[in-house]
Amino acid sequence: MRAEGLGEELIKDCEQIMISELSEYHRQLKVQYEEHITLLKNTYDSQLEEGVTVDDESRAIHESQLQLMKHEFSSSGHGKFSEYSTTESSDDVGKQDLDELSDEDEPYFFDTEELFNDCNGTSSSMILGSDDNNSKGWPCENHNHSADAANMHTGTVQSDHVTYPHIQRRKRLPEPTEKEKYVSLWSVIKDNVGKDLTRVCLPVYFNEPLSSLQKCCEELEYSYLLDRAYEYGKMGNSLMRILNVAAFAVSGYACCDGRLCKPFNPLLGETYEADYPEKGIRFFSEKVSHHPMLIACHCEGKGWKFWGDSNLRSKFWGRSIQLDPVGTLTLEFDDGEVFQWNKVTTTIYNLILGKVYCDHHGTMNIRGNCQYSCKLKFKEQSLLDRNPRQVQGFVEDCEGAKIAALRGKWDDSMYYAEGDAMFRTNDSRSPENASLLWRRSKPPDNPTRYNLSSFAITLNELTPELQF
Repeated sequence: MRAEGLGEELIKDCEQIMISELSEYHRQLKVQYEEHITLLKNTYDSQLEEGVTVDDESRAIHESQLQLMKHEFSSSGHGKFSEYSTTESSDDVGKQDLDELSDEDEPYFFDTEELFNDCNGTSSSMILGSDDNNSKGWPCENHNHSADAANMHTGTVQSDHVTYPHIQRRKRLPEPTEKEKYVSLWSVIKDNVGKDLTRVCLPVYFNEPLSSLQKCCEELEYSYLLDRAYEYGKMGNSLMRILNVAAFAVSGYACCDGRLCKPFNPLLGETYEADYPEKGIRFFSEKVSHHPMLIACHCEGKGWKFWGDSNLRSKFWGRSIQLDPVGTLTLEFDDGEVFQWNKVTTTIYNLILGKVYCDHHGTMNIRGNCQYSCKLKFKEQSLLDRNPRQVQGFVEDCEGAKIAALRGKWDDSMYYAEGDAMFRTNDSRSPENASLLWRRSKPPDNPTRYNLSSFAITLNELTPELQF
């Protein structure tokens, strides 16, 4: 107001109006606060009078709820706004709140597990949290059923013993609004050799139209393998369960073929939520740390839960970039069986000269808490290798005996055979007695320079019920 040339008298009048308005708001809020406290107290006292046994745990919950309300009331600034001058910044106000909190006034935090359990997974499509900078709740509220019907066709999708609704998804990305200009990667990163690339700013030309939060969801493209593993476990076939889990762990790399662009880096605290009724999964991810960048994700399916955290340590070595994943992925079935594994190293070659390509190499150990575990070896590609991208491994029992063998390619398919017959031949093709576990889906009919899979194209699709 001073910058606009208004007088001091007018500014003081505006301050008085603000103070009076806030005073009335404070009075109303205080009345509601006291009524709520009284209602909780009366309810709690009436339960005691009726002889209801209240143990220490429930009493602590009641007290924590009252304490949380008191903390919210005080920390929000209501009740002591009149003590602040009009020149105080929000940082100063926050410091005062922290200083006035005693050990007994520490805020309480509650688990959000009930929120996931309350959602029935019947809402259609997914919720986008990255491209719109818009945070929405878990999709368990009532959507427009007419819009849902427009997206759903008659008929269902059959996945082994589970039937899912069929939902029409888009088949191609929207056309770009303007022509992209080519940028030389070497001109950008030549001065950052040996540095952590997460701290290097790259032009948007090198980004694909997905965020790292959505990239985590691509791990669930072949979630039917986990549905199948759950059914095998119910039938008592633990061997086929871990074989399908191993195929799922490998299938997460299939989407990397031809993907030369990096995902967008989300904001700290940004979330992404997806609901795929046709797959029977609900997914949630959040960026929980900026440096180092750490993303946590959680997914629920038919009889299983999948969660983990994603963090990459990257190094640029001139002609290649090495990405070392840090974090553990966990899969838990409803019957209590749990599997954990870590991802292998990814290297991107020929950044300066030649055709750019990526390769995954290292050892993946899938550890189970019951009968079996699995060890997979991702073979590193060499210059003279005629059969690149090979993966082979075996399943062993608690005594270390090899029960079954696996072989395939992370960008194509995986096969298995009982015993160790696969290790007796160097042929990349599967022997005649091998059975197919997983095969990569066909690429979309309209590929772009991003080479997104058909599933990745739908990750940030705005369906009719999400458009406002």
